[in-house]
Amino acid sequence: MTDSHSIENMKALAIDLDGTLLIGETLSTANRIAVKKASDAGFHVIIATARWRQLAQRIAREIGITAVPIIACSGAQVYCTEISSDIFDVRLPYDFVSELYRICNANRCIASATVDSHTWLKIDKEPAAEFLSEEMQWVDQLPEHGQLPRIATVQGSETIAIVKEMHKNWLDQVNIFDSIGPSGRIVITITASTADKGLALEKACDHINIKTEQVIAFGDADNDIEMFRRAGRSVAMGQADDSVKSAATDLTTANTEDGVARFIEQQLL
Repeated sequence: MTDSHSIENMKALAIDLDGTLLIGETLSTANRIAVKKASDAGFHVIIATARWRQLAQRIAREIGITAVPIIACSGAQVYCTEISSDIFDVRLPYDFVSELYRICNANRCIASATVDSHTWLKIDKEPAAEFLSEEMQWVDQLPEHGQLPRIATVQGSETIAIVKEMHKNWLDQVNIFDSIGPSGRIVITITASTADKGLALEKACDHINIKTEQVIAFGDADNDIEMFRRAGRSVAMGQADDSVKSAATDLTTANTEDGVARFIEQQLL
């Protein structure tokens, strides 16, 4: 580790949510306190999630921080809370989206598509209202015409297999990553190839006037690796796959063991 990548030169934390800061949908007390301490100590906090920015904003409020650059939709969006505006926004190709929606609508699965200010949730039976956040809209069929999504997700092994086969014709334009959803089941996240958390991290750092080499990135999944490559330090969670761990400069315990809090308390504070 070079001196430029030492802890003393770090100025920001870029923290993934699912499988990293959160346990399921829950922010633990230890993680909340540790991230707030780091913020109070002068570290910028960047939330970097595969999900939509409204969820990240709620987590930021729960922590007690407000001026937060948010990398959302697996790097397809960078939203800055202090100006209430996007500084980066990438959408999936129209023809790919049309085929994806056709597959999802013809097969039993759970699918989502995040557009401007809301997320369509496609599931067979309408969930009770208390299970839908305010930005989520239930549909029994994904709309064939409308705004292009920044990110789509699919859960359901048979439908995932069909989508991955279709993806072979779109390898240069579309990214697909496996991840573990809050339910513990495999979910694929789908973005344009020009969307990744690494490029999004550069945009967020430009906005707050720091270098990516001054960031410690925390993550657990393949879509965090590009963020790891650009960050000065990178921390893989204990339950992450070996490919993620090998891309990181540091390891911590699993998200279920408050790995983010442990690293912050032991290495930063």
